[in-house]
Amino acid sequence: MKTTFKGMKFLIIVLISYAVLLLTDTSNTLSALQKSGSILLSLLPLFVLIITLTALINYFLKPKQIIKHFGKNSGAKGVFYALLGGIISHGPMYAWYGMLQDMRSHGLKDGLIAVFMYARAVKLPLLPFMVDLFGLLFTIIMTLYILIAAVVQGKVIDAIEKKSY
Repeated sequence: MKTTFKGMKFLIIVLISYAVLLLTDTSNTLSALQKSGSILLSLLPLFVLIITLTALINYFLKPKQIIKHFGKNSGAKGVFYALLGGIISHGPMYAWYGMLQDMRSHGLKDGLIAVFMYARAVKLPLLPFMVDLFGLLFTIIMTLYILIAAVVQGKVIDAIEKKSY
């Protein structure tokens, strides 16, 4: 069985670029490599967490169980779960890309992915700070606008997809 690595061309280009830069500007290249290494080391726990969560989700939740909540006929329940998931999710967005792509391959609607991504703009831990700075009324209205816009974005994506088929 042949294994293919996504991004292999990009990795090769980066390695060649670093090799050329190492020959032309050694000190700055070594500094850049050190910074890259420290960033990678700081992200490793996050990667392990995401991989573990993805494995646990894949083990306990079968695609058929997920699809009934997020598939083509998920309706308002799918939108609600996508909004809720977006609000409670934390960490960098790219950490969610792999899991979202996997769920998409099992039938997750692109509109619900858009809802999830847009709803991530609501940060629960920062809401008290926002209330303190802008007031309760502004915070409630702004949060509602973000959530409404998330749903609208999802509907727009779904409408575009229907036209493209």
